Amino acid sequence: MNIAVVGTGYVGLVTGTCFAEMGSCVTCIDVDAAKISQLQAGGIPIYEPGLQEMVRRNSAEGRLRFSTSLAEVIHEVEIVFCAVGTPQREDGSANLDYVLSVACEFGSLITKPTLFATKSTVPVGTCHLIRQTIEAELKKRGVKVDFDLASNPEFLKEGDAIKDFMSPDRVVVGVDSERARELMAKLYRPFLLNNFRVIFMDVASAEMTKHAANAMLATRISFMNDMANLCERVGADINAVRRGIGTDLRIGGKFLYAGCGYGGSCFPKDVRALSQVGRALGHPLRVLEAVDAVNEDQKHVLAAKVQKHLGQLEGKHIAVLGLAFKPNTDDIREAPSLTLIDDLLAAGASVKAFDPVVKKTTRAIAYADDLYDAVKDADAMVLVTEWKAFRMPDWKRIRNLMQTPVIIDGRNIYDASELREAGFIYEGIG
Repeated sequence: MNIAVVGTGYVGLVTGTCFAEMGSCVTCIDVDAAKISQLQAGGIPIYEPGLQEMVRRNSAEGRLRFSTSLAEVIHEVEIVFCAVGTPQREDGSANLDYVLSVACEFGSLITKPTLFATKSTVPVGTCHLIRQTIEAELKKRGVKVDFDLASNPEFLKEGDAIKDFMSPDRVVVGVDSERARELMAKLYRPFLLNNFRVIFMDVASAEMTKHAANAMLATRISFMNDMANLCERVGADINAVRRGIGTDLRIGGKFLYAGCGYGGSCFPKDVRALSQVGRALGHPLRVLEAVDAVNEDQKHVLAAKVQKHLGQLEGKHIAVLGLAFKPNTDDIREAPSLTLIDDLLAAGASVKAFDPVVKKTTRAIAYADDLYDAVKDADAMVLVTEWKAFRMPDWKRIRNLMQTPVIIDGRNIYDASELREAGFIYEGIG
């Protein structure tokens, strides 16, 4: 099949590359000429394990191309995927300007029946706005061209996106016509051959599924963080509680880990966007509003724990391990590390951070060459991102390097008894 993917951000680039890997002819399109030039040269603008190699291989084999012009390929493609961003507005709602801009261009260009499929994360009801936009453009041109709509939300985890795409636990496809269903079934036939579940539904339900899935996962995280904070007050151990409830088959063990809050480009934005839809329709989603509030509070817990052990932070030196919001990505959007750094700087502390991939942020801090450089002369070490490289450090070396042996474990990855026996003051979450 010939398809186009508009938007070469995280979702668009992974989507286009993986469809090419499955045998489709794909053109990835972006208005950013510098980004397209980088991709044409074999580079990629994001960090995602295995993606660069896959981009280069499919480009060399002629299945993957990059362009700044949808007009160049619109007449040869059967499906145009919209994978542009939907950034958060000040009121928490999703900004659909980029999505509707793609729909407008689509309507101004099509000359034959073509499917417009949305990969971008959009609130329920966006399909109607897309249809109106395309029809308005066709009316301006004074032509009648059939088109169909589909919603094909992504469920990619940053750091594991290729596996998620190539071996999905399910593929959700919302369609508005039998022709759209047939095209999407044809595109996903390689997945059907491998017995992956492709779930067809109406477009509105597909749009809702994406937001509801992320909202549920975020809810589990905030619930466990709330429980962890209560455990600290009553003398319980959140890790024991997690094992106790996670073995209940009705609950399961995934996304039950307490920590310092979730971040990234999906959970915060999607929870707020869905909450805004509820408010706009007169049905406030009280659980989700609490989920967001708990998460924002949780991001401040690490700095509070540092202050608990060091007292006044003026003049103190703090080592921060991990800047990305999760391992195996360079994404720092809404990362708990940034909230921690802001809290520490506001309290008068100095910060030296190390992350295996993220080397700079907009914060006025020092950046270490490695873990041991970060902890040298530190009054406290705070683990924020659970990179594998941080799991089994040389504790004797760290103890000798640190000014004060305080370890704050924001992801509960260390053995408390081991560190206390080694002479550290240790505190985790819950």
